[in-house]
Amino acid sequence: MAQSTPEAGSAGGSAGAGREATVPVPSAAGSGPISHAIFRLARLHRMFAGQLLRRIGLHPGQELVMMHLWELGPQRQADLVRLMDSDAATMTRTVRRLEQAGFVRRRPSATDRRASLIEPTAASHALRREVEQVWAQLEGLVAADLDARGRDDALHTLERLEHNLVRAAADPTACPTDTKTRPAE
Repeated sequence: MAQSTPEAGSAGGSAGAGREATVPVPSAAGSGPISHAIFRLARLHRMFAGQLLRRIGLHPGQELVMMHLWELGPQRQADLVRLMDSDAATMTRTVRRLEQAGFVRRRPSATDRRASLIEPTAASHALRREVEQVWAQLEGLVAADLDARGRDDALHTLERLEHNLVRAAADPTACPTDTKTRPAE
């Protein structure tokens, strides 16, 4: 990924032929080129995913909820929040939209009268093959010029980056949230 573009006004110019950033890297992000590249990649990935998913009546993230339901069967909404590392409000909106589209339904839990289970409908099971095709198409776009070794290397690097962030999230000293610890401006 490129670290800057000529439009960004950096002294270094572009990062190389064929590797131009789609978003100029502001000088303030200069100390975080990997983080900025992740931002750009995630933005583009979500854009393409959205385009492909809209064709089958879903929005990005909804297919992930459906994947968990297809794989695990009916789940409490709280369990979906945990599985998706989401928040309750977002999951409530997602489930409501999936329910309105006819892809999930709620039913009372047999073991907990306070809880309801979210379960995939027959209509969603028909959608599964289309979701798998969308993900295959998205994977093809993402890894278009990578051979098997390049795909393995990319996946390994992404998993390492994710591991680093998971480890940092578990360490309260890794990312202080106290505004008193910020450097003076």
